[in-house]
Amino acid sequence: MSKAGPNWEGLFKWSIAHSDGTRPTRNLSEEDRRWFMEAMQAQSVDVIRRMKEITLVMQTPMQVLESQGVTSADIEGMLDELQEHVEAIDMANDLYSIGGLASLLAYLKNHHANVRAKAADVITTIVQNNPCCQQLVMEANGLEFLLFNFINDPDTTVRTKGLGAISSLIRHNKPGIVAFRLANGYAALKDALTTESERFQRKALNLIHYLLQENSSDSDIIMELGFPRLMMHLAASNDAGVREAAFSGLLELVRDNTDATSSQLSKDDVKLRQLLEERIKAISSMTIDDLAAIREERQLVDLIWNACYNEPSSLQEQGLLILPEEDASPPDIASQHFEPPLRAWAARPEGNRSSSKEEKKVTPVLLLGPGPSQPVPPMEDNTQS
Repeated sequence: MSKAGPNWEGLFKWSIAHSDGTRPTRNLSEEDRRWFMEAMQAQSVDVIRRMKEITLVMQTPMQVLESQGVTSADIEGMLDELQEHVEAIDMANDLYSIGGLASLLAYLKNHHANVRAKAADVITTIVQNNPCCQQLVMEANGLEFLLFNFINDPDTTVRTKGLGAISSLIRHNKPGIVAFRLANGYAALKDALTTESERFQRKALNLIHYLLQENSSDSDIIMELGFPRLMMHLAASNDAGVREAAFSGLLELVRDNTDATSSQLSKDDVKLRQLLEERIKAISSMTIDDLAAIREERQLVDLIWNACYNEPSSLQEQGLLILPEEDASPPDIASQHFEPPLRAWAARPEGNRSSSKEEKKVTPVLLLGPGPSQPVPPMEDNTQS
């Protein structure tokens, strides 16, 4: 493929000129056919062949690549391309068949932080909503490698990407959740909440929320490790995403009725109530645009208040829980153009309705073009002869 790439503008104009419906169809000349095929083949890529080539590069020792002038940025760009290919589930599954998965997991130990981070990013794409690849990565000790980077890597981006890959790997994957729990993953999540990286905090809070939804008994571990105070602290963050994720986790905890949860939250009741009152006060002073940007947070604050004190928050009294424009139903544009036939028939006045047989008599469906202009006389009945 040339560096300039195919002439997409010329191809587009050619396509329009030959398919705009203003002229009858015609057979392509050999010259037109050849030009069209060359333009299309120039953009086509044998994905499996390309993934095999990338796998060969990943299997080459890094010092050999660097001696040939290959940089970590080059490797990162190559992994970017691989990530595009494995977005298709079939291609993600094929990566294991051609030996690329093991090489990709080995890049989690690369001495360049950007390569380690990008490798985790590709793994996230491979295992997301893909039980087959989740199992393959688990069997290849991928969770162990990711946990090491998540817990121990000196680079915060690598830790964040590792956590993102872990979240995708154990989602809807019970063996993965159990392995994460046994590997003291909750302690690592607590450590992530104490960092200064808001993105890292959001990812950790979102995973905590998911784990609590999957297994409410994990709230006991959350309580023992002192998560509630950390989550209340983050619920006052300047980052809206961190606040929303923290309130989501707190809501799961206050909804839990176990003795341990109730006991811990009762100790922090003053702090929790103060947090909620401060957020309600801040929300009350916001502009309409700012309120629209934190719709989920407003609802979470009200739900937590209701769960704790058995009464709606003052956000409802102030009309700030659901704004007027949020309460209004969006205009029904689609139904004006794509009205289901049954609904359209039911909406007609009774006098305008006719049976399907009558409609067929009036407006017959023409499958082979228009019929004869004059009605065909009935055929003679020869049964009497």
